[in-house]
Amino acid sequence: MSLDVAIARIAQLQALFAPQPVAPTPQVSAPTSSFSSALQTANAATLTPTAATQPASNAGQAIVNLVRQEVGVAEQPPGSNDSPRIAQYRQATAGSGVGPWCAYFTSWAAREAGVPLGDNGQGFGLVDDVYAWAQRTGKAIPNGEGVTPQPGDLIVWDEHIGVVETVGPDGTINTIEGNSSDQVARRSYAPGARPAIGYVRLG
Repeated sequence: MSLDVAIARIAQLQALFAPQPVAPTPQVSAPTSSFSSALQTANAATLTPTAATQPASNAGQAIVNLVRQEVGVAEQPPGSNDSPRIAQYRQATAGSGVGPWCAYFTSWAAREAGVPLGDNGQGFGLVDDVYAWAQRTGKAIPNGEGVTPQPGDLIVWDEHIGVVETVGPDGTINTIEGNSSDQVARRSYAPGARPAIGYVRLG
């Protein structure tokens, strides 16, 4: 009988003491929350241009949605730098004639997405002009160690430009490019393969 009483008494004591470990919990979680917030702020400040998991901006997603519909548009005849649809891309650039059209394509996509290229929205027929404008206006992200583009960024190489469609978990950059083998085509670049000069983020 005394054993039963002792067990009952222990249970009562445990019940009395059970709430007490809960009381310090808010005091412990508050500093953790502050630390987490500070850490997230620091990470955002240092990693924003390079975070691999960042989603597309609204403008970036609009660009991706537009260019996905254009995959397969081809020159007619092949090698001509022209077709009825390519002529429409060319209209997004001021004063451009028939010629290499990768920059026409990105100018068209940006204009259609509501974020036109150029100080006056005039678009560009030359890749160098796109990137020079982006550098001047703070929209250029030079490529470098740890830099990962977002979907919808323009990806710039020497004399060629495309649109980042997705970035794989392993860092593979998947693009949609105008004037790639005479058409709008999807391409994939493993990390280190054909490094870009940089990226242009429009929104």
